[in-house]
Amino acid sequence: MAYKVFIDGEAGTTGLQIRQRLQDRTDLEMLSIDPARRKDADARAELLNAADAVVLCLPDDAAREAVSLISAPQVKVVDASTAHRVAEGWTYGFAEMSAGQRAAIAGATRVSNPGCYPTGFIALTRPIVEAGLLPRDWPVTVNAISGYSGGGKGLMEEFERPAPDGTNDAYRPYGLTLAHKHVPEMQRYGGFDHPPLFAPSVGRFAQGMIVEVPLQLWALPARPKIADLRAALSQAYAHETFVAVASDLETEALGKARAGAGGYVADLDPEALNGTNSMRLFVFGDDGKGQARLVALLDNLGKGASGAAVQNLNLMLGLDESAGLTR
Repeated sequence: MAYKVFIDGEAGTTGLQIRQRLQDRTDLEMLSIDPARRKDADARAELLNAADAVVLCLPDDAAREAVSLISAPQVKVVDASTAHRVAEGWTYGFAEMSAGQRAAIAGATRVSNPGCYPTGFIALTRPIVEAGLLPRDWPVTVNAISGYSGGGKGLMEEFERPAPDGTNDAYRPYGLTLAHKHVPEMQRYGGFDHPPLFAPSVGRFAQGMIVEVPLQLWALPARPKIADLRAALSQAYAHETFVAVASDLETEALGKARAGAGGYVADLDPEALNGTNSMRLFVFGDDGKGQARLVALLDNLGKGASGAAVQNLNLMLGLDESAGLTR
C-alpha cells in the first residue's frame, strides 16, 4: 500500500526539494492541490485530511492554521516551519540528537523539523554537554554562514539579480538584534541554561552552510582535550548513517585531500555536501593553547531542511529511514 502524502507549500524552496526527493518513490502517493486553490481553506482542508502524512512548508502563522484544519486523527504532520519547534505536544525531528529520539519520532503524529543552524549547533554541542565537558550554564557562542536560499524567495531574488536592483554583497551578517528565531531551539535541545550568542551570516552561494562553536578549553571546569571532544562526538554518532565525525587524521589532512578521496572533503567548503542529507562534524584545536573550534558542515536545504523532513516522514510511516535520501 502506498501512503498518501500532501506537501502544503510545495511551490516554495523547501517544498520543491522535498517533492523532488519523493516523486519517484513507489511506496508513496503524492497529493497535489490545484494551484488556483492554494489559498482556498476548504480545498486545503480536504487534502490535509485525506493524506496519511502532511509536510508543511509554510510561514509560521500559515503552518499553525494548517494544523488547525486537520481533524482526521490518523494524519501525521511534519512541520518545516519554526512554529512548533519548542511547542508542547510536538516531537523535535532530529533523529540523531539522542538515543531515544528516533523512536520518539517514529511514534509521533506531530513532528517539528529542526532549523538548519540548530541542526549543526545541537549536533556539535549536545554530546559534549551530556559528557560533562561543557557546562549547561556556559556562555556559548555560535558563528555560522549559510547560502542565500535559507532566506527564502526574497533574498534569493536579491542575490541573483545584478545591482542596482539586486546586490553585489559577497558576505552579509544578520540577526544583529540577537533575537533570531532559531535561538530557543538551540538553547533547549543543545541543553543550555542560557541562550547562546548566535552570529549568523549569508554568503554569495545558493545553498550549503558551516556552523562553528569556538571554545576556550582552558576556561572550562573539565579542562577537556581535543581528543576528549572528538571522542564524545564520535561515540554519539558512531552508528549513524547521515552524521559523521572527521577523524584526527582527516582533520590534519584537511586542505590536502581531494574532494571525495576516502570520503574526505577537500576543505571547509560550505557547498561540499550539497544535495545530500549528510552532516560532517570537525574538531579543530590546539591543546597547548587550550582552544578548540567545533565545526559542522551540511546542506541547509538537505539535512538542514528538506532531507531532514523526508527522513522524519520515513520514520513516522515506518519506512526505510534512508529512502529517497543521498549520503
